[in-house]
Amino acid sequence: MTTTEHSTAARASTAARGTKVGRIPVLGVSPVVDDGRWPAKAVPGEQVPVSATVFREGHDAVAATAVLVRPDGSELTARMTLGTPGLDDHHAVLTPDAPGEWGLRVEGWSDPYGTWEHDATIKVRAGVDSALMLEEGARLLERAAALPGRDEEGAGALRHAAARLRDTSLDDKTRLQAGLAGDVHAALERLPLREMVSPSPTFPLRVERQLAAFTSWYEFFPRSEGARWDEEAGRWVSGTFRTAAERLPAIAEMGFDVAYLTPVHPIGRTNRKGPNNSLVAGPLDPGSPYAIGAAEGGHDALHPDLGTFEDFDFFVARARELGLEVALDLALQCSPDHPWVTEHPEWFTTRADGTIAYAENPPKKYQDIYPLNFDNDPEGIYAEVKRVVDVWIEHGVTLFRVDNPHTKPVEFWEWLIAEVNREHPEVVWLSEAFTKPAMMHTLAKVGFQQSYSYFAWRNAAWELREYLTQLTTESAHYMRPSFWPTTHDILTPTMQYGGPPVFKLRAVLAALLSPSWGIYTGYELVEHAARPGAEEQLDNEKYQYRPRDFARAEREGWSLAPYLTKLNRVRRDHPALQQLRGTAFHATDDENVLAFSRRKVTAEGEDLIIVVVNLDPHAVRETTVHLDMAALGRTWSDRFTVTDLLTGATYEWGEHDYVRLDPYTEPAHVFHVRGA
Repeated sequence: MTTTEHSTAARASTAARGTKVGRIPVLGVSPVVDDGRWPAKAVPGEQVPVSATVFREGHDAVAATAVLVRPDGSELTARMTLGTPGLDDHHAVLTPDAPGEWGLRVEGWSDPYGTWEHDATIKVRAGVDSALMLEEGARLLERAAALPGRDEEGAGALRHAAARLRDTSLDDKTRLQAGLAGDVHAALERLPLREMVSPSPTFPLRVERQLAAFTSWYEFFPRSEGARWDEEAGRWVSGTFRTAAERLPAIAEMGFDVAYLTPVHPIGRTNRKGPNNSLVAGPLDPGSPYAIGAAEGGHDALHPDLGTFEDFDFFVARARELGLEVALDLALQCSPDHPWVTEHPEWFTTRADGTIAYAENPPKKYQDIYPLNFDNDPEGIYAEVKRVVDVWIEHGVTLFRVDNPHTKPVEFWEWLIAEVNREHPEVVWLSEAFTKPAMMHTLAKVGFQQSYSYFAWRNAAWELREYLTQLTTESAHYMRPSFWPTTHDILTPTMQYGGPPVFKLRAVLAALLSPSWGIYTGYELVEHAARPGAEEQLDNEKYQYRPRDFARAEREGWSLAPYLTKLNRVRRDHPALQQLRGTAFHATDDENVLAFSRRKVTAEGEDLIIVVVNLDPHAVRETTVHLDMAALGRTWSDRFTVTDLLTGATYEWGEHDYVRLDPYTEPAHVFHVRGA
């Protein structure tokens, strides 16, 4: 009987008896999302840590195998290792190699060789039942040698050991050693002798393309790129998709791989917002692109100032030439002028006075926006949104940054993402839900490949350690955080008052703590002036044109573009930074200095990065870093060479290391451990 047949038979036997536990209990399998209600997530090449509690009655040896089931039914397997003695926790790491809908299970089994090895070692050395134990060992090894699929080298080693176990010309201890030899262990490691194989349920594992987990986003408003003031006409002239395409080479040169556009649709005129979110707009103010819909069309249309679909297609094609993918903001809300308002009034909430309810977050009121009501005609609105998304996919959009998904039904997102990804598995969804943890996590579970995070508000070392520990353990198998130091809506007090040093150190943290990160255009220019009383930019680009002189900043040497380029290059060059798992924090004598490492070990070798960041943008910090050498895969006495990937400087490091970080020159070390 093959391993698969044995597993199937064991599963059928368990079901026939009406029990929920197999002959060998297998409990607490991970990674599993809510008992398999939704799939855990991975990407090709990502190391998936598999664990389970596996035990049995009595004292016989028990073992476990982790199994990944490919979409075609073939399997990847790994013998699991026992973790903490007495806790029966078993662990293995498996690496899926292609996208698709995979399965994950753990098979517990009785290990007759392990039982014999334990008992025979004790009895033969004590001279108790030696002949019997040696004969039982010989029979076990003969059975193991005859297993289907056994390689000739292994079979020969096992048969030779069985013969030595029966060789009465040798003393008992020498015969025993033949059964414990290294080549015997190697053969049984490759194909163990398994009895009472008891598989767990097979849980879903969704393996998506690498961009689902590893991305560098660059956000900008296309209308600002190429916008100019027309003196003769006394008005602003909007940028277009053609002028926005001129910005793409610089974005690609900085190492970003996603060009993310805020909404590009017609903007309503009713209650249009003026500069800095004022309630009075002039006749030439462009309005917020989030107030979607006008006489020119709705979510499936382009703002005429930006150009035609031919121009949009040109933009997408140019992005692809440069190795960039295009993301579009999906903001499911409407201006009062949106065609849906007159064509489908049932898609909105009507108040007691007969008016349509505006969007509100009391005491805030968004007078230029109507929120959608998904309950009156769910079939109609679901189908229409799916149609809109399909329009943009047909025009080359492969990522959607979803605005405020937490204000729409979760079941809608589960349905929409599943429908779209069934037809277009390459499409990636980013959830912009700055809200309560339960909602953020559930949106990730139901399908969002990436999620905005609380990173912008985590500044102290203890906050970052606590947050990353949660992200890399509790939710790592379903929630992929995206770290953004600022957005067009967010400019925290830390970013307002820290100057260039804080923009550099926060970029280091965002880019190297998370496999997915992003910046809002102007970050490289250290735009930090806030609107009084608000955590957002002064002269917010949501309400006006904002052309920027990037060339002047680079010419005069105060642009952060070269620094961002280095960070993205480091990310691309080091596989350890392309995964969330493998993060370890290290102690420092100064809580204003954060030290962490990321390590990835494969058959090809090891990649090890150590990052030390001065979290104080106002002062030089000197401290000693105390490395957790075990987390680095080193002994406590090891010494090794580290090279700073930002400066090229080389140092000799060990367990305790002095650092001095000047926020005005280099606020961080990003070390590659040489030889790792």
